[in-house]
Amino acid sequence: MKPLAFATAIAVLATPVFAAPERYALDASHSQVLFSYNHLGYSTTFGMFSGFEGEIMFDQEDPANSSVTVSMPVMSMFTGWEAREEHFMSDDFFGATEDDMITFSSTSIEVTGDNTANITGDLTMNDITQSVVLETTLTQSQPFPFGPKEGTPTVGFDATTTLLRSDFGVGAFAPAVSDEVEVRISIEAQQAE
Repeated sequence: MKPLAFATAIAVLATPVFAAPERYALDASHSQVLFSYNHLGYSTTFGMFSGFEGEIMFDQEDPANSSVTVSMPVMSMFTGWEAREEHFMSDDFFGATEDDMITFSSTSIEVTGDNTANITGDLTMNDITQSVVLETTLTQSQPFPFGPKEGTPTVGFDATTTLLRSDFGVGAFAPAVSDEVEVRISIEAQQAE
C-alpha cells in the first residue's frame, strides 16, 4: 500500500463515527396538549387537544441535532363542556372545519441541561404562523418494559410554553378572558421500524 493511501485509510478509521438521528413516531394514545386560561378573574378553565400525528428525529448523542414535527386536528379540542367547544369552533374563534390542523415544526434546539432543552419552532394555528419556544424536559429514554412494544426504544418529553391567543387571531373577549394561555405538552414516542 502506498504511504499516502495508507495515511488516508488510517485517517478515515480514526475519524469518530457519529450516529444519525433516529426516527421516533408519536404515540397518539399517550400524547396530549393541555391548555388553561383565566376566565374573567373567577376561575381557570382547562382543555386539551389529542389526535397527534408526527415524528421526532432524536439524536441521543447530540440532542441539538434532533427535530420534531407534530400536527393535530383543531376539532380534537376537548374542554368537558360541549357548548364551549362549539363556541371555540365558531367564527368567534377558529371557524374550524374537519380539515383544519394545528402544526409545530422545530427550527432549532438549545440544550440547557442534562435532560432539558429549549425547542424553538414554527407554530401554525388558525392559518397564522408564529415562532414559539418550548421549555422541554426529556422524562425518559429506554426500551419499553413490557407488552407488544417490549424492547422498542421509547422516549418521553414534557414541555411548557405561554401563548397569546390574539397572536393567532383567536383573541375574542380579551383581556377580560385572559389573552395568555398556558400550554403543557406531554408526548411519548417509539422508534419507528
